[in-house]
Amino acid sequence: MTSTIYALPAEVVHLITAGEVIDSLASVVRELVENSLDAGATRIVVSLWPQQWRVRVADNGYGMTLEDLQKAATAHSTSKISSCADLWKITSLGFRGEALHSLTTLADLEILSRPLGGDVGVRVVYGYAGERLYVEACAIAPGTVVTVSNLFGNCSGRREALPTLAQQMKAVQATIYQIALCHPHVTWQVWQNDREWFSLCSATSIGQLLPQILHQVKEADLQELKLEIPHPENSELRIQNSALHLVIGLPDRCHRHRPDWVRVAVNGRMVKSSELEQTILSGFYRTLPRDRFPVCLLHLFISPEYINWNRNPAKSEIYLNQLSYWQEQISTAIAQALRINSTSVKDAVHTTRVGKLLKAAEEKGGYNLNRSLPSEEHKTDEQTSHTTSLQLKAVAQVNNTYIVAEHPGGVWLVEQHIAHERVLYEQLCDNWKIIPIEPPVILYQLSPAQVSQLQRIGLDIETFGEQLWAVRSVPALLQQRDDCADAILELSWGGDLQAAQVAVACRSAIRNGTTLSLQQMQTLLDEWQRTRNPRTCPHGRPIYLSLEESALARFFKRHWVIGKSHGI
Repeated sequence: MTSTIYALPAEVVHLITAGEVIDSLASVVRELVENSLDAGATRIVVSLWPQQWRVRVADNGYGMTLEDLQKAATAHSTSKISSCADLWKITSLGFRGEALHSLTTLADLEILSRPLGGDVGVRVVYGYAGERLYVEACAIAPGTVVTVSNLFGNCSGRREALPTLAQQMKAVQATIYQIALCHPHVTWQVWQNDREWFSLCSATSIGQLLPQILHQVKEADLQELKLEIPHPENSELRIQNSALHLVIGLPDRCHRHRPDWVRVAVNGRMVKSSELEQTILSGFYRTLPRDRFPVCLLHLFISPEYINWNRNPAKSEIYLNQLSYWQEQISTAIAQALRINSTSVKDAVHTTRVGKLLKAAEEKGGYNLNRSLPSEEHKTDEQTSHTTSLQLKAVAQVNNTYIVAEHPGGVWLVEQHIAHERVLYEQLCDNWKIIPIEPPVILYQLSPAQVSQLQRIGLDIETFGEQLWAVRSVPALLQQRDDCADAILELSWGGDLQAAQVAVACRSAIRNGTTLSLQQMQTLLDEWQRTRNPRTCPHGRPIYLSLEESALARFFKRHWVIGKSHGI
């Protein structure tokens, strides 16, 4: 085999962002693991001995020849780019060619490797600045094993300035998790001090892998969406369309105290992008409880020509061309994922209480499982591209509060007040209308801040005497309400226009305890299904509880053999 590793020309080196990439145990793991992934590895074993400042990464990738190994640790040596033009079409995780060379200046480096199809492996021990100290043949399976020992041994001051080893190990775990989420097909084993620390099984998608990392979340709590994205109309590129892979935690099932699980990945690497993260948070606006944040992983697969990876030596930040276009696509995808239709309904129970109840029963039967909904294998192109609303049929009302709705896959309980609140809120967002009224609503003893707040949301208000104020226009939904004055007073206490719209929707929605006819219930169900965010009310409360047919069959043990259940 001919060598594929070579030193970069000086003009390329000058264009690459300079900077130290090895600054902790986590950075060592990141650089070595990225090399493994670039080599096509599907199984990676990471071993750490933190007290000895030692890291080993073993993979089953393509491996390297002796000629490759002789050049691998020299300055700016790489197999991933060769010219200045290649910097604008980066498809690999690494390209600077500096990680291994940096390691030889900060630690002891040893590499064992055997290429696919090779008869024997090679072991190379490197000295300072990539000098080869020892080369010998060795027995090794195809792949590569890189061992870094005595990290920062020649820089005791740097060791002392680093966080504690416990904190560094947490950073290592977070680094592996981030990389694994971008490459769910890879199997991971991580060892600490010769004991298995954690492992991750390979998965077909991010949604299947995430519960292994975020244990509070179950796969049924997630909605996964894969979309093909056309390139911007003004793009001069004539290349294959981009793709968007989105995994969200359903807002009625899971959310977080902090925005720590709002993650963005681009072309196989997790990146920091405040603009895209803010787009994600905006997509969940008024779907979560106050001071809660979504679980959302976004992975963009776009042409390298739109990306400049050369912003940060660690490649954790990027410049993204046509940013507003990608933000628009992300918003559209989140809106689609939040809707309820025949493809987004999970065959799973909705709450912990119901889940524990059904857990006591045996496994579900293998019949009558939502047969009217086509399976993934038998969906037509038309069904795939145009999802339809569920066939919800109102059948009863419980305690004049919950609508019992039947659909082909089971039974739902829909809370009538907050379902109607969601309908009204979105109508108000689309058509916020202030209308004049006569006679005016008279309010007493308003503070200057309250008057200013009512004017800010568009109401016509003026003095009407000492400590009296006349409100001559109101939101259209409040015009006929007996408690119009109370509602306006509530609006005066602060908040932006959206908060006012939420308050008006809540005031105007059907109250719990109100008797509804079947036709009224059906109309509400139909309107609710057509909303953009039907899973939660504007305050973030879940609107419906699902009990699927498979769960009913499991609980009532309908798969039992009749003879055995009668003791025959």
